[in-house]
Amino acid sequence: MSGDSLGTSDATQSSPLEAERPPLSKDVFVSYASQDAAVANAVVEALERQGIRCWIAPRDVTPGEFYADAIVHAIDATQALILVLSQHAAVSHHILREVERASSKRHPVISLRIDRAALPAGLEYFLNTSQWLDASEGKPSRAFPKLVEAVCRVLTGSCSGNGGAPLPPLESMRGRKRRSSGSIAVVLGFIVVAILGFAIDKFWLSKHVTVEEHEVVTSPVNTPAVAVVAEKSIAVLPFLDLSEKHDQEYFADGMAEEILNLLAKIPELRVIGRTSSFQFKGHPSDLMSIGTALGAVYIVEGSVRRSGDHVRVTAQLIDARDGTHRWAETYDRDAGDVLMMQAEIAASLVRASQLEVAPPVYREPRLSQQNAEAYDVYLRGLHAKDRFDQRGFEEAVADQRHALEIEPGFVPAAEQLALNQLNLVVWGFVPWQIGVEQARGAAETALHLDAKSALSHAILGLIHSAFDLDRSAAEREMKVAVALAPRNPKVLQFAGIERLSVGQLTSAVRLLDAARTLDPLDPALNFYCGEAYVRLDRLTEAESAVRRVLEVSPTYAGARVALAIVLLIERNAESALTELKKEAPVSLLGLSLVYQALHRYKEADAVLAHLEEVHAQDAPVSIAKVYAFRRQNDKAFEWLERARADKDVGLWLIKGDPLLKNLDGEPRYKDFVRKMNLPE
Repeated sequence: MSGDSLGTSDATQSSPLEAERPPLSKDVFVSYASQDAAVANAVVEALERQGIRCWIAPRDVTPGEFYADAIVHAIDATQALILVLSQHAAVSHHILREVERASSKRHPVISLRIDRAALPAGLEYFLNTSQWLDASEGKPSRAFPKLVEAVCRVLTGSCSGNGGAPLPPLESMRGRKRRSSGSIAVVLGFIVVAILGFAIDKFWLSKHVTVEEHEVVTSPVNTPAVAVVAEKSIAVLPFLDLSEKHDQEYFADGMAEEILNLLAKIPELRVIGRTSSFQFKGHPSDLMSIGTALGAVYIVEGSVRRSGDHVRVTAQLIDARDGTHRWAETYDRDAGDVLMMQAEIAASLVRASQLEVAPPVYREPRLSQQNAEAYDVYLRGLHAKDRFDQRGFEEAVADQRHALEIEPGFVPAAEQLALNQLNLVVWGFVPWQIGVEQARGAAETALHLDAKSALSHAILGLIHSAFDLDRSAAEREMKVAVALAPRNPKVLQFAGIERLSVGQLTSAVRLLDAARTLDPLDPALNFYCGEAYVRLDRLTEAESAVRRVLEVSPTYAGARVALAIVLLIERNAESALTELKKEAPVSLLGLSLVYQALHRYKEADAVLAHLEEVHAQDAPVSIAKVYAFRRQNDKAFEWLERARADKDVGLWLIKGDPLLKNLDGEPRYKDFVRKMNLPE
């Protein structure tokens, strides 16, 4: 056990962490069809003679462990996959899934081809022909020296050049790779409110919605994520504002978003969410790289030039696989014809993507032509919201109210009004007693206008869950929302968080990962995936998800402390402290935990005292968690009851919170959970 164990000010007291799980100490995963077992075993023998540690089934499956779980864990934990490529492997479903999993983790795939079998497109897509080693003449052993060279190059960035002579010990060449260690996760405290504030604009997939496993993608630590690419997938980048005064950015963004929304109506097409697509705004990159990052075959880009009542829009469709242009068109319209123009563009994009779709699917403008003014104000509100600050939310509320004054039946404006009023609450800019009822009223108004408003159902579900503590009503609203919009990443995210709040962690992960497939660069989605993973003790994935948040949004509220806490659980308290100090002001919650882990008890006590002094009113849940972590349970219950009396929204996600693990055995904690209307 590491010297970074967590404890209390009594050095003799046991750590609150359970015994750590032994890490998987293998370098490569060997994938093969059962008919090729002899070749695969010979490959393992050749590599292990050179000090390269291999994982191969069934040899390395722990007795009693689920076979599929063992394979997934092994692929995730190793650094490369070696594929014995043959006619048998080419038609094997499990081979395809193993290669897909490795590719999704950005692990190199090295193929040893032992015959000339044709490859199906599904498998060929994931294989780099430059890394095929040809042993198709019937003597695989002749290719083993080159295989050793290739594996060495992948693992170390160098190669021995010694024709197969013994390599230096890999431990002396290999960069240390962090493994999961602890079994009780430490999660977040008062940052929940800030994180929820950012994430309030995202959203559930009920158990009835099917999600293909190969679409659930996570990235390894310290490497960028690559989304699995679906054949019929498209991303719409933010359009450029080419207007003379460059004052139409809100209009250009809105144009791109509305086209995206129209495309999302098409069941056959996977449309990447706005949050991910708009990550590339102002950051030029080649389209092939963007397609890879987003998991999209097609990229839509365009520009807007507006002068008075005249609008010119240019749009083009690019195949991100090779950069070829599939379609381009320029449209000149009056401002009042913008909605029909968007429908025309969407229809053209669908045809260019070689999809046949019934016209009503994408020719349903959500606003009649005479409401161009309301639509313009609505777009201004969307743009203001994207600032994610008090002024931005307030401007968005005012704009959407104005849009509804112009056109009382404008459902999207009513939805956005509810969303931004809720944003003001969870960010702490208005008292929750007032703001929640305003958001509830706006959502109910939207549903009165359109009972099929999925976003409004999701907003009501969140209010029922976080503020009303009405778990059954929350679940009911989320199920309706998902049934109406099963591929909307915002709805999926809200539903995943709702499942997280009641401790349904497996469902939460499935829902959040499904949303992340559609919106892979959404920092809030990655953050909440990390939250769910850490509660499931999937610490490598938790760290990866939180690091991804920081890659996409370095200033994302709470992400730095989340990473520090995951590192703390992984017995790396010094690195956790380093991470905490990268952010100013330093999290008092994080410091109190890390100092406790480092046995710097005087500093831990001082930070906790300061936490109580500064955040007694707005974060009693965080203080309760620190005391529970220190095994000072009486104080923990004192602060939990104070949080309940104050209706601290941080209580919303206490179910399964490992910081409160030490309270689990106490009858009064069971009573407290019942008071929160949570399942035991």
